[in-house]
Amino acid sequence: MKKPSAKIRDEIAKLQEQLKIAETREAERIGRIALKAGLGDIEIDEAELQAAFDQLSRRFRGGQGATTGGKGAAGTSGATSTTTVASGPNAGRTGEA
Repeated sequence: MKKPSAKIRDEIAKLQEQLKIAETREAERIGRIALKAGLGDIEIDEAELQAAFDQLSRRFRGGQGATTGGKGAAGTSGATSTTTVASGPNAGRTGEA
């Protein structure tokens, strides 16, 4: 039996509200982590920051982000690699004194 369009609209509205709540929760989590890492203190263009987050996302999703061990190194040899991320007032600045 087909659902009436009104019922489908109600379900969509409920799902949109759930999505909004989930996105807010995720944004708050990422925001807290970013502040702890010192990202709130640096002056960086929003587009550049978005590009850095995109690269970080690809790295953790197994894409082509920056890694220290080469292609496919994560999890293949049992070795652990670390990447140092600078924080503080001069983090992300190049060539300025």
